[in-house]
Amino acid sequence: MAHQIEQMAYVGETPWHRLGHRLQPKQPLEVWAQQAGMDWSIQETPVRFITQGAVTCASGSPPEGDSLQILESFAEQKVLYRSDTRAALSVVSSRYQVVQPRAVLEFYRDLTEIGGYEMETAGVLKGGRKVWALARTGKQAVLKGSDTVNGYLLFATSCDGTLATTVTPTTVRVVCNNTLAIALDNTSNVIRVPHNTCFDADAVKRQLGIAIGQWDDFMYRMKVLSERKVKSKEVEAYIQHVLYGPAKSDEISTPVAGTPPMPRAWAARKVLELYEGKGRGAELAAARGTTWGLLSAMTEFVDHERRARNREYRLDSAWFGQGAALKQRALAHALELAA
Repeated sequence: MAHQIEQMAYVGETPWHRLGHRLQPKQPLEVWAQQAGMDWSIQETPVRFITQGAVTCASGSPPEGDSLQILESFAEQKVLYRSDTRAALSVVSSRYQVVQPRAVLEFYRDLTEIGGYEMETAGVLKGGRKVWALARTGKQAVLKGSDTVNGYLLFATSCDGTLATTVTPTTVRVVCNNTLAIALDNTSNVIRVPHNTCFDADAVKRQLGIAIGQWDDFMYRMKVLSERKVKSKEVEAYIQHVLYGPAKSDEISTPVAGTPPMPRAWAARKVLELYEGKGRGAELAAARGTTWGLLSAMTEFVDHERRARNREYRLDSAWFGQGAALKQRALAHALELAA
């Protein structure tokens, strides 16, 4: 498959990866399901295997060279596959609770119809092994220099055990389309439902009210970051700390999957260049010479510059993998600087 993003749909400007079907705003979820490649279901069947059994003659002894193939079942695991293409997706425990692609979209039905949310993008990764949807919540904040940040809600799940069903309150900085999960005091607001538990949308939405309620507090902290000037030594120390922590080798200890080790000098230099003016929005008053600018440079590096096998792998990492963890470390250290 040329792209991890098998199919997606979006509203508004073309996404940076230039893939997907563009929709007019406020389309019904049925249209989203069709255009985002989510109008199929995950089917399951027991794991089966073939054994060789002997064929006996009337005399009671097996004839030479003959055997009987017997189809057996292994009850502890099951195969998940797509209803449309019959393509296998994964082998999982029999206790694995599936969340269907349509359920991802249905989660937003009342939020979009009566809650003021608006679907913005949805799609399928890795041939159907991951599905996601992203909706704008209507929350917005503007920092100095018209640096606008919008609130979003990201819903994602997997059927191969690589990702719990997650609901993540997220911010998007408009000028550069950087994403950052809302987190305060080293506490993530991500709601995770493991696949050994039945997904209860209503229960998640009750938790979600608390997480979304922290928007004002979070954006107040971002305003503090935009007012906290940083010195050159602090800039260097921040970049080194976020990218490498206490490690001392000349290379990142865990390179991006599918790529050679990334030299420390390249990554640190790239983030510094983004911070010093090459980053989108680096010239805005909120970002120029501030901790907010440092954080924005790091998130832009992860979302748009960090080396990966291709842009789709970068998206997967930035939302769900090492890139997402790196951005949370950047946020935590930025808040420490401004404290």
